[in-house]
Amino acid sequence: MKEKKRTLGLYVHIPFCVRKCNYCDFLSFSATEEVKEQYVQALCNEIKSFSDVKNVDFDVTTIFFGGGTPSVLKGEQMEKIMKAIQQSFPIKANAEITIEMNPGTVTKEKLETYYKIGINRLSIGLQTTDDERLKVLGRIHTYEQFLHNYQWAREVGFQNISVDLMSALPKEDLASYQKDIERILALQPEHISSYSLIIEEGTPFYNNDEILDHLPKEEEDRAMYELTRQLLQKEGYHRYEISNYAKEGRESRHNSVYWTGGEYLGLGLGASSYLRSDHIYVGDKEKEGVYAYRFKNVSSMKEYLENPVTVCEEREEWTEITKKDAMEEFMYLGLRMRKGISEKEFFEKFKEVLEEVYGDVLLKFHSMNLLEWNGEKGDRQIYLTDQGIDVSNAILCEFLLS
Repeated sequence: MKEKKRTLGLYVHIPFCVRKCNYCDFLSFSATEEVKEQYVQALCNEIKSFSDVKNVDFDVTTIFFGGGTPSVLKGEQMEKIMKAIQQSFPIKANAEITIEMNPGTVTKEKLETYYKIGINRLSIGLQTTDDERLKVLGRIHTYEQFLHNYQWAREVGFQNISVDLMSALPKEDLASYQKDIERILALQPEHISSYSLIIEEGTPFYNNDEILDHLPKEEEDRAMYELTRQLLQKEGYHRYEISNYAKEGRESRHNSVYWTGGEYLGLGLGASSYLRSDHIYVGDKEKEGVYAYRFKNVSSMKEYLENPVTVCEEREEWTEITKKDAMEEFMYLGLRMRKGISEKEFFEKFKEVLEEVYGDVLLKFHSMNLLEWNGEKGDRQIYLTDQGIDVSNAILCEFLLS
């Protein structure tokens, strides 16, 4: 019987944005049109370096253009990148292909180009429907611009749209956040991500006392989190991950690659990858005791443009992932998802019986009604209860092996 092909996700980093937001600590910045064009060419060269690998043992099932703001590129530049990917990788016919976009950076014509080249999912960074709070966040758009962009996307034909919302913003209360949710629910996107604002070191917000003094208290932040769950579930969105909600069948397949320990290849400036040690792209790095490798591209634009990294062996920051490391990640990432983890999949991946590795921890949280399972022993699906999700950080750290 022919062995089933392994699956691979592609992440493509577009580091450009019109202006960096006040809370953002991602690898992103503004750039001239000349630099953007140079980057597109370097990125295509990197992508094409994978085209001569023969007898590939995988199918690309997801592609995600992230950033930055990928939608600041011209439509023809995105078309050029997609063409390089299509010529270089074995892409599954039903692959999920997502682009992150910010309101105010697209035209209807640009959206038509996305649709034409095979992009079938949009992830729109709205954050809030309140224009004053958008200004505080450093966003370049208004709520009205978002509505125009959303309508264009529907008219073009996009049937899989995700909207990002952010809670616990400065001077935000439960009533104003509820207004955000209700406005978005009226549009019925297929997917909604709702995250609390996190103040990261090195961002303009970090040392801004005026901002810090106006953040909602922890209890109100918690109430917003619970309100999100109630309102979205009432409208037919199920929480499939701690902060992500989707209509049935519209879960983010690409993000699920990360949460389930799947393999992914990062392309572009600073992009990270995670590949098993026996993967064709890792070359001769397979060695005893190493289950997988995590590595990344250079983060210096000057270096990337002068000598774009091509094959994986030339990447930097290689980290050896042992089987123990991989088992830990499988548990504490997988249990973030509402469906949890599969006992059978754990054995298939690691050739270890889950109960023999984590039996005591599983029984402890099961007895506290924080963790549940269904199915026959050896083939159980193990997941956090609603109460378990509420205290997930404390639970997940106990799946670290000593």
